[in-house]
Amino acid sequence: MADTTLTVQVRVNGVGRRERVPARLTLADFLRVVCGLTGTHVGCEHGVCGACTVLLDGEAVRACLIFAVQADGAEVTTVEGLAGPDGSLHPVQAAFRDHHALQCGFCTPGFVVSVTAFLAEHPEPTDEEIREALSGNLCRCTGYQGIVKAVRAVAGTAEAAPPKGLA
Repeated sequence: MADTTLTVQVRVNGVGRRERVPARLTLADFLRVVCGLTGTHVGCEHGVCGACTVLLDGEAVRACLIFAVQADGAEVTTVEGLAGPDGSLHPVQAAFRDHHALQCGFCTPGFVVSVTAFLAEHPEPTDEEIREALSGNLCRCTGYQGIVKAVRAVAGTAEAAPPKGLA
């Protein structure tokens, strides 16, 4: 049985892409292999760990659970797309750095993207809301306290908003 390939047209971090891909290629593999954006990590491949979280038309999704062709016509933002054009860190990225919210770094991109989407919807969350929002991402290293502090530090600031075009 021959593999079916389809054309997908998508904007990734503001850049238009038109690619012919296997119908069963995940969005995570499309981003990593085809686009060369390795910040989106693949952990469990079951949508449980959150390491592959990206924004799809502004909404946080698990890229391991979506086929690239399902993103046809959409805007995809990866952790690389959150940084400024000059390479400056997005405020959520800077807060993770400043509050020691990472250790090995494997889960960090998924957390940063998830937190960015969460703060766009809940700009001034309570600690309980922060912990609930973080419950979909797993970290084996940090113990979560630094992550909660980072979210708390950037919450309520205008800088926490997603980059233009992502809200």
